[in-house]
Amino acid sequence: MIILGLTGSIGMGKTTAANAFRTLGVPVFDADEEVHRLLARQGAAVPEVEAAFPGVVKDGAVDRESLGRRVFGDADALHILERILHPKVRASRARFLRSARSRGERLAVLDIPLLFETGGDAECDVTCVVSAPAFVQSDRVLGRAGMTPAKFAGVLSRQMPDAEKRRRADFVIPTGNGKRYSLQHIKGIVTMFRHRAEGGRTTLRDRHRQKNSRIRHKKNHA
Repeated sequence: MIILGLTGSIGMGKTTAANAFRTLGVPVFDADEEVHRLLARQGAAVPEVEAAFPGVVKDGAVDRESLGRRVFGDADALHILERILHPKVRASRARFLRSARSRGERLAVLDIPLLFETGGDAECDVTCVVSAPAFVQSDRVLGRAGMTPAKFAGVLSRQMPDAEKRRRADFVIPTGNGKRYSLQHIKGIVTMFRHRAEGGRTTLRDRHRQKNSRIRHKKNHA
């Protein structure tokens, strides 16, 4: 089974891309969704979060706005929260991959916002980054309820710059030219790696072709 790491900065269209993979029948592990489950009522992280940040739990679930106010702009508090959440997310991710392998899946996607920042790409056979022009990203993010330029800047400060993500990724999925255009690229990626998985071990010639394909793909969308 081939593990594909999907990432992208805030407002770049990663959720839309992940849904496109699902529509094409590819199982997707959503790290953000897992965090939501961990913080929801009876979530596995709720007791530890309440112990570390007293008062953020309401009606049995972590109030994300209250928690956000506690950790926003406080690197130490954010590090404490990450120490609680990250091991639990990794454990869920491992269960997801075991389940996908047991079902005979040929391709599985790990949707991880901080894929490169946390070293999650080491678990992946191939990586994809979603990317759009900065003005498109800004328009999307600042159009969200409750988002401010200061909050946006704070999020970006914790994320690797888009240019560096594009440099590191094997494939760049452009999301600034409409969903249909993005879907065409995603379909091509899925087709390529499903065929690769079906064929088993690749030859040196196959790897050379794939490498050249990745380089051309990244150059076209740099």
